[in-house]
Amino acid sequence: MIEFLWPYAALFLPLPILVYLLVPKAEYKEPALQVPFFATASSYDTTSTGAGTRSIIRRLMLLLIWIALVAAATRPQWIGEPINLPTSGRDLLLAVDISGSMGTEDMKLKGNMTTRLAVVKDVVGDFVERRKGDRLGLILFGTRAYLQTPLTFDRKTVRTLLTETPLGIAGGKTAIGDAIGLAVKRLQSRPAENRVLILLTDGVNNVGEVDPTQAAKLAAQEGIRIYTIGFGADEMTVPGFFFNRTVNPSAELDVETLTQIASTTGGIFQRARSSEELTEIYEALDKMEPIEQDAETYRPVRSLYWYPLAFALISSLLFTGLHPVMTTWLYGLWAGRPWATTREAAAS
Repeated sequence: MIEFLWPYAALFLPLPILVYLLVPKAEYKEPALQVPFFATASSYDTTSTGAGTRSIIRRLMLLLIWIALVAAATRPQWIGEPINLPTSGRDLLLAVDISGSMGTEDMKLKGNMTTRLAVVKDVVGDFVERRKGDRLGLILFGTRAYLQTPLTFDRKTVRTLLTETPLGIAGGKTAIGDAIGLAVKRLQSRPAENRVLILLTDGVNNVGEVDPTQAAKLAAQEGIRIYTIGFGADEMTVPGFFFNRTVNPSAELDVETLTQIASTTGGIFQRARSSEELTEIYEALDKMEPIEQDAETYRPVRSLYWYPLAFALISSLLFTGLHPVMTTWLYGLWAGRPWATTREAAAS
């Protein structure tokens, strides 16, 4: 159907009539404007009947132009049929650790050694692409936790913002409790059966205002399930002055706290020591059954104002640029001899 955004603009329709009735007519003792086509316009059918008819045609053209302008000013738009939006899925927040330790190069990706964060961007990015129908959000945390992307169906944007995230932008330490607290704040207004947080970290909570276990209890009260992932290799070869030595780059990973957070909220804790294990974990999480949400609809809107505006513009150009010929042709059309009258007027 057609709707008008500014229907009150239609009140301007009688404006030319008011001007005609209220504004006094101007009187000229001599022509105010000389035009080169005056002889052509006046030589054809100068009878009172022809002149009167052409005057009516000119006024009708001006009236149509004015009506088209007012119609454009009312901003007409076409409202299409309702389109159902995706209504199944979960409200799923992804909390990703981007602290300084995520820059440790103890992971292999496509045969090359790379940082933990690079692997997370690749694996979690693929996970985001598969979650069609879910509302996804992204929380990044280091020394501070902040919401990078609110809950949205736009998976492409979520993946892009994750991919463009630089290492350590949120600080070098790890605030797991603050990340969970922020997730609770964002999810508590969503349906209770539909709140999920997937938290990935490679360290231990060593900064922040909220204790992770207390944050987990608050999440459990709000019905939020938290799946925790501890990421990082168990062994890493470090070159020394005389010989290489093997170290555990994940020695500071707090497995106990991550396990407690998951069990408190009804989720699970999983350990990922390689990019392959991390991929398997996210594939397992990908098998969560969707839950129905409230139906949402969208009605497409298409603006129509430019149709009458284009008509008014073209008509104005024709009226001003081809005034004598157009008026003569319209009068000939009225009389039943359009092309003959046009040729006769041009010859004269």
